[in-house]
Amino acid sequence: MKARRLGRSAVTVSDICMGTMTFGSQADEAASHRILDRSLDAGITFFDTAENYPVPPSEEWAGRTEAIFGNWLKTKNRDAIIVATKVCGPSHGWLRGSMRAGMTCLDRHNIMKAIDASLTRLKTDYVDLYQTHWPDHDARYEDALDALDDLVRMGKVRVIGCSNETSWGLMKSLAASERSGLQRYETIQNNFSLNHRRFEDELAQVCRKEGVSLLPYSPIGGGVLSGKYNGGARPEGARFSRYLEIGGRQARMAERFVNELTLASTERFMAIAREAGMSPVTMATAWSKQHDFVASTIVGVSREDQLDEIFAAADLVLPDDVMKAINQVSKEIRYPMG
Repeated sequence: MKARRLGRSAVTVSDICMGTMTFGSQADEAASHRILDRSLDAGITFFDTAENYPVPPSEEWAGRTEAIFGNWLKTKNRDAIIVATKVCGPSHGWLRGSMRAGMTCLDRHNIMKAIDASLTRLKTDYVDLYQTHWPDHDARYEDALDALDDLVRMGKVRVIGCSNETSWGLMKSLAASERSGLQRYETIQNNFSLNHRRFEDELAQVCRKEGVSLLPYSPIGGGVLSGKYNGGARPEGARFSRYLEIGGRQARMAERFVNELTLASTERFMAIAREAGMSPVTMATAWSKQHDFVASTIVGVSREDQLDEIFAAADLVLPDDVMKAINQVSKEIRYPMG
């Protein structure tokens, strides 16, 4: 694995990050620990979790992922592992946080309670990267940044970042940090994949000019780019198969990832991968890593047998002809996820 810097900070990470949002729902603790062990053996040193995990969010099991990860972390050399977690955003917006009776918001009270609870579950006295899971564009950015700045000064956090943020929100936060002399967001964790390239429209330029690193999540399009949903398939136990059964917000999310356009583009990406002699999962992971504004691509699995195709992308650089073919698909099927 290559090492890349988080923003302009001193912290470097492996260019593949193992995400954990399935731990405690789709993967039990034993399976989760096997996945983590194999990831570490493969050279992955960067691991991402959140207080709101596993998914789909539920008050019944909120925090379970961090607890599972913490039980694993305590058996390892803490200095050798970069740990990222997140504090829930506001519960009055697009998503209700599962923690603190669903009364989450990005203020000092919530941030201080959240970090102490996360550190307890993670069985460590600090996290390397602490992120706001989703933003509150109507609140003062200084309120959250002031609390996050204190966490860095207290030694509980090394670097801060944001997630699911917009160009406006990221620039607003950076301006607030500069104006008030506070720690700044060094990273942004947003959805970015072959099927969802909107980040390139504006946010990529913000990252380049402001020295902020993208940590893309769902590089396999939530599993769609593996081809497992093609032909109308609904694999048993698969994330979006379950979401469609649950209904409501989860079904709407599934329909965004699994629709006529995403399946059409996936079919063409699979053909490009076959021609290049690799799996579509390997190609999608390598493509995600092959951007100058990306520090580390966050992958996720629920079974060990899904790891090999991801690990195959570790040292892979896609040749120009493959990149050209991929870009042609993206031109002809624009924004398949909307």
